[in-house]
Amino acid sequence: MSAETLFQIHLVLGYVAWLLCFGAYILPRLKVMDPFDAQRAIATLHSFRFFGLVFILPGVIGPNLPASFTVFAAYGDLATGVLAMLALITVRMRPLFWLFVIAFNVVGMADLVLDYVHAVEVDLPARAGELGATYAIPILYVPLLMITHVVAFYLLLRSPLRQARRIS
Repeated sequence: MSAETLFQIHLVLGYVAWLLCFGAYILPRLKVMDPFDAQRAIATLHSFRFFGLVFILPGVIGPNLPASFTVFAAYGDLATGVLAMLALITVRMRPLFWLFVIAFNVVGMADLVLDYVHAVEVDLPARAGELGATYAIPILYVPLLMITHVVAFYLLLRSPLRQARRIS
């Protein structure tokens, strides 16, 4: 089986496994939590995105992966992680907390979508072996990150709707 096929199978199964786990265990709990606490939990997960800087650490990935993919992925993750940390630091300043929650989710989702675009442009599935130790990031970590961004936006939109229903 080619590296490209293995990578694509791994990526799809990464999403399937996380969606099953999320649907059974995580989403039901997030939905009943206070919206603030749910977003705080999601921000905590995303605060670890600084780890994406490993994409520019010499010797970790193959030398032939283009910087158009690696550098963008590294700094997009760093920006998202810092914004998530700022959300966590500002939990006692609710308006600022909510601003950072929106910011890290917008930046983080844009980063992941653009990483997928760049991955297609550089034919990453065919070069998957060059990911070296970072191979696990797009297979195990990225699906969880994307799912939590979608859920974060769902919860952000759901909260005002629930409040509007209570008022009417």
